[in-house]
This record gives sequence, structure tokens and C-alpha cells, in this order.
Amino acid sequence: MIKDDKRVRLFIGHYGSGKSEVSINYVTNLRKIVDGPVAFADLDIVNVYFRTREKKDELRSMGINPIDSSIETDTLDLPAVSAQIMTPLHENDVNYVLDVGGDNVGTRVVGRFAEHFVEGEYDMFCVVNANREQTQTAEEVVRFIESMEATSKLKVTGLINNTHFIRQTTVEDVLKGQKLAKEVSKLTNIPIKYVSCLRELVDSLPDDLEGDILPIDLYMREEWM
Repeated sequence: MIKDDKRVRLFIGHYGSGKSEVSINYVTNLRKIVDGPVAFADLDIVNVYFRTREKKDELRSMGINPIDSSIETDTLDLPAVSAQIMTPLHENDVNYVLDVGGDNVGTRVVGRFAEHFVEGEYDMFCVVNANREQTQTAEEVVRFIESMEATSKLKVTGLINNTHFIRQTTVEDVLKGQKLAKEVSKLTNIPIKYVSCLRELVDSLPDDLEGDILPIDLYMREEWM
């Protein structure tokens, strides 16, 4: 369950995995079930299309503290990260979620602060979409994980099956991703923590899936997208 994860949670994932959508759904659900402060950091300085920083006002309205670029603008994409990302790491009463960049350039940002992440006191979740290029086989996903771990200097602690075709996603897509996630889990001994999918598909999923179900609402895509 979300509330049982480590206080500090990082989300990584390849381009098109839906990492930002998953992380923002995760933090909004977290806000509903925990007391005390919740902070959300957008460290994705790579992907210029779907940036959780664009939802800052919405996050604030939910009682979530958004942290992103050190330059106050939503329209420029600059490789600048606020020093404020450090603060929640050392505030033990803050539940902290970080949306990390989608390749080793993005995770290098985390690597700069790796000494502030204590082993056993954080979770780093790898979001996997079996429908995306370069993460369609277990071997490809394992290589991606190894690359992210090397640059971030942190270890992946859980897998999230987020196999989707956006609004055209079917149960069969989710099950295809679950098969891939199980193969990766077997190769790496990393557990499947969550299966995320559109909220309207949740009741159609089998009851015996490994991992908790994380229903997804599309925060990052407008109705026309």
C-alpha cells in the first residue's frame, strides 16, 4: 500500500512510460491517506512535453508542496534544479515524492545528491511500459534499470507495470505488461509494487495480479490529447 512505502519515493522510467502521470497520481493519492506535509519534486529536466511542474497550482490546492526549477517560469526548459529539493530529504515528517528524468541525464541530477538518500529509507520505483520502444523485453528493461542505478547511485526497489496506449489502453495491454514485469522481477529480484491503469479498467483486472492496483486519472493530458 502507498502509505507503507518509504518516506522518500523516487520515480524513474523510460520516455513514454507514463512516469510523470504515475508519479502525480501517486502523490495525490498519498495526500489523501497521510497526515502531515507532502512534497513533490519535478526533477525531469529532460522531457519538455509532459512536465508535472505545469500542475503546480493544482498541487498546491491539494495541500502538496511542489518543488521544481530554480528559475521561476513554466515556459522555459532550463537544466536548473532548486536547492529546495534537499530540504524534504532531511525533514522526517515530510512524505516526499520525486519525479526523476527519463534517462541517465535525468538521473544524474539525483546522483549529485545521492549521499543524502539513506539506503533502506527510500524507494525508487521503475515505471515500465511494455508498449514502448527499448522496454519491450526483460533484457531491455534490466539494462535500463542498471543504467539508471549507475548514474543515480541509488537502487531500484520496486517495479510499476504501467503498460498503456493512453485512452486506448485495454486489459490485454495491462496483462502484457504484467508478464514483462514478472520476467524482470525474476531476473532482478525486484518486486512488482504496483499495477497502474486507467481507473475505468480497474474492475476488469484479474484479482490475482502481483502488486497493488494504482488507478490512473489523466492529469498530464488534456481531453484533446
